[in-house]
Amino acid sequence: MTATHDSDLLELAGIRAGDERAFTALVGRYHGSLVRVAQTIVHDHSTAEDVAQETWIAMLRGVDRFEQRSSLRTWLFRILVNIARARARADHRTVPFSSAPEDHRRDGEEAADAADRVDRHGGSWTSVRAHLDEMPEESLTSATTVAAVRAAIDRLPARQQVVVRLRDVDGFAAEEVCDLLGVSVGNQRVLLHRARTKLRAELAYLRTGSDDCDLSVRSMMRTG
Repeated sequence: MTATHDSDLLELAGIRAGDERAFTALVGRYHGSLVRVAQTIVHDHSTAEDVAQETWIAMLRGVDRFEQRSSLRTWLFRILVNIARARARADHRTVPFSSAPEDHRRDGEEAADAADRVDRHGGSWTSVRAHLDEMPEESLTSATTVAAVRAAIDRLPARQQVVVRLRDVDGFAAEEVCDLLGVSVGNQRVLLHRARTKLRAELAYLRTGSDDCDLSVRSMMRTG
């Protein structure tokens, strides 16, 4: 992530200097992830594309005022989440992430059970591997399997999906995700744990016949 951060800073300097290539490079790095995260909030691909486009426009308009109190990536995704929430409210498609619908109440009820599965010394989940690229199998190659894992993420409840995308696909730290989504540390852990558990079960099922594996799950999900 240090290399990405350094590249972001170079792109930021280029954009401020009016270099179109710097902006194109930044779009190439983050546009796909922006669309996928937006879709977990607005629940429609074409609307998610619109939200991502609006995010880039807002970023260009505000880039000279960006004070680098956070990373460029965090700032960019914060713009996205705010625009996506506003669009979702306008379209009456969802409620704020931090509200408490039925699935949120179930998350809270299971928080105690989930907490029992935390390694208090290492701070990691004992019942699930820490990251998607550590799940069985460690790597995957077939296009069918790649599509199946992507589909498995898409089938997760929206709140679990956005947390696992931000944490395990885009590499955000836990505190960044809590800040972006306005959720508590405990709730973020529960959502991430439930998402990883479901994905791990799906990957375990898919591992049959996947003996020649050389592409990590995280790399696979960042592609396309």
